[in-house]
Amino acid sequence: MVQLPADQVRSAANRLKRAQGQLAGVVRMLEEGRDCEEVITQLAAVNRALDRAGFAVVAAGLKECLSQEGGADSLDTRKMERLFLSLS
Repeated sequence: MVQLPADQVRSAANRLKRAQGQLAGVVRMLEEGRDCEEVITQLAAVNRALDRAGFAVVAAGLKECLSQEGGADSLDTRKMERLFLSLS
């Protein structure tokens, strides 16, 4: 199992917290009866924020795997492929 460096964890956590705030805003918009187009635009922004956070975590994990002993030879490519595909 690969542990991400503390700075990468902090960065990903911050991205997810921002997305959490955006999502709370979308819920509030729905409850207030805001325009559907505005709600969907904000929901799309939340989706992009989550995607970026996920890709950042996978990329940092990949980088960490490659920097460890064995490098690319020890990398489980099928597992990495599944991780990337789970975000798409």
